[in-house]
Amino acid sequence: MSDHVTIDPAILYLGTPVVLVSTTNEDGSANLAPFSSAFWLGHTMALGIGLASQTLANLRRTRELVVNLPSAADPAQVDAVDRLALTTGAERLSPWKAAAGYRHHRDKFGLAGLTPVASDVVTAPRTAQCPVALEACVESVHETDHALVVAQVVRVHVHPGIRAVGHPDRIDPDRWRPLLMSFQRFYGLGGELRPSRLATVDEEHYR
Repeated sequence: MSDHVTIDPAILYLGTPVVLVSTTNEDGSANLAPFSSAFWLGHTMALGIGLASQTLANLRRTRELVVNLPSAADPAQVDAVDRLALTTGAERLSPWKAAAGYRHHRDKFGLAGLTPVASDVVTAPRTAQCPVALEACVESVHETDHALVVAQVVRVHVHPGIRAVGHPDRIDPDRWRPLLMSFQRFYGLGGELRPSRLATVDEEHYR
């Protein structure tokens, strides 16, 4: 016998990392947008994006992006993400976004108070403040009621403070605190509970 009950939630944001996706607008300016539908398999990345998003329009055209990951440990980065909420780079708002209270804003980096930094491989800029920035190229876009964008990470940038000591190509999970979203609320990671059995597999085995 189960103690579960059946519910019908409108959203299923059960706890995922918050990312800031930077892309290049048609006039060459930068767009920056927060998302919380992102996951990785090796160096392949999947993003869930709304069909009316300026980010998606840019990705269809340029096939390039940077996924910037803010830190929950820095309140200024959390504030920057929240300033971008309910904004869109698209000049025409979809009926859904208009009803939800979104507004058009062209200078997303300026609004967020974040600093754009030139990327190495793609045209879209990175954010200087975010501890992790992943340059990527789109492999495919699958559109239904939302778009599922699959991209390949081609360059990884990290702040030195989150690198693992003795392992220059690894991130130390005790130093890295990603910003998470669960049901439209910001959270951070707590301390480590215990090592997983997966920790017996050396990271280089996945390369």
